[in-house]
Amino acid sequence: MSLTLGLIGLGLGLALIFPLIRPDRRGAFLFWTSLLALFWLQPPLPIRWSGFILPAATVGLTVIFWWLTRPAGRVAPAREDWITLGWIFLAILLLGLVRYLPPDWRPTLNRPPSLPLIAAGLLLAGGGFWGLARAGRRPPLMAGAIFILLVFIALKSPPLTAALSAVWRLGAGQNPELARPADLAWLGFSYIAFRLLHTLRDRQTGQLPDLTLRGYLTYIIFFPSLLAGPIDRAERFASDYEALAALQVGAPGRWFDGLTRIGSGLFKKFILADSLALGLALDPVNAAQVDSTGWLWLLLYGYGLRLYLDFAGYSDIAIGLGLLFGIRLPENFDFPYARTDIASFWKSWHISLSDWARFYIFTPLSRALLRRKPRPAPSLIVLLGHLATMLAIALWHGITANFFIWGLWHAAGLFAHKQWSDRTRALYRRVQTIPWQRRVWKGAGWLITFHFVLLGWVWFLLPDLPAALRTFRLLLGGA
Repeated sequence: MSLTLGLIGLGLGLALIFPLIRPDRRGAFLFWTSLLALFWLQPPLPIRWSGFILPAATVGLTVIFWWLTRPAGRVAPAREDWITLGWIFLAILLLGLVRYLPPDWRPTLNRPPSLPLIAAGLLLAGGGFWGLARAGRRPPLMAGAIFILLVFIALKSPPLTAALSAVWRLGAGQNPELARPADLAWLGFSYIAFRLLHTLRDRQTGQLPDLTLRGYLTYIIFFPSLLAGPIDRAERFASDYEALAALQVGAPGRWFDGLTRIGSGLFKKFILADSLALGLALDPVNAAQVDSTGWLWLLLYGYGLRLYLDFAGYSDIAIGLGLLFGIRLPENFDFPYARTDIASFWKSWHISLSDWARFYIFTPLSRALLRRKPRPAPSLIVLLGHLATMLAIALWHGITANFFIWGLWHAAGLFAHKQWSDRTRALYRRVQTIPWQRRVWKGAGWLITFHFVLLGWVWFLLPDLPAALRTFRLLLGGA
């Protein structure tokens, strides 16, 4: 499901209610609102019951990962956490009652299984968790990471997703020949998976705060960032969440900042980006139809601008809504198309994802390679770090050949920039002392970086290799 004006209006309505909530109940308000949003926003799916089961699975996975990331001396859940778990089970059971409402009265929720099936599933899940918690022993954190990665790969690889859909359809008594990857569009899983992995890694390094089950669940499924991020850090989220009781809910500055960001996001997304989408931006259809190099370049410029305005607009709206509820989500875009080198671009484009990949892939891998005996050449360490990081970012969007090539494209660009900057330090320092040369250097850097990124979007946008290669040929003046 995409973010609509109706959903934004609903978020603003909840923000108006928020100041009326008792200070000690604000955390609970965000928790229950986020839990309901998880089921409400899940897009309808063609497989029987899947639109209800997948949000329930998100809750179940989050509970398990909360338990996995508990501090070593506090494996057993506290009484407060058991109470939270009981309320969660009751809420899911009550949501199952939607099945029995008349169609005209039924809210926009996916049709759930029958109540006895939901109750049986909850009893089975609750009993299993109780047994694990009472045993006091947990599987290694790496087991949780491997599980999430396997699920992620299955959902991001179209052939695997279609195969899973066929199996599920067969079990649900539906035609498996109709299976499609879109059958398992799991709401927010890309962002949820990276938040879960983040908490596992931070527990290993001792950086994860001791969160209650309610606080951990709210962090994972916080509704303003559920659809399109940003990917917040648990320790930063926890500091805001724990300070909600002391929040000055009527502070004019907070409302001004929040509403300004929402307004900026609405303008970027619904006016500028959606206007460009009306035939002024490259897409797979017009890429196959256009046979003019000039027009194709104009459409590519339009797509690059539309993509930025789409993503940045969504992020502004999420950040603005978060501010209205006392949660300061991280910035996600900082004028990336104004950057004069590819490294700076990636420090300002989808910042929360780039930071995640740098913290949990590039830095650990580089340190591991530096500790190896014999140590690899510095250039090889940098190359492998860039390859691993950019391929992770690329395949996070989808495990396809074109995304793979897009990741290689940017890894090559980052590596080439690193080699160039290392070898031209003396020249760069001399250029900076002469104003006109400094401006030429900066302008050339911007021109090269912008068009390198722009050409990379061809791999990102088009669905297959032949379409991308044809577009490249035409962009470069070929037939």
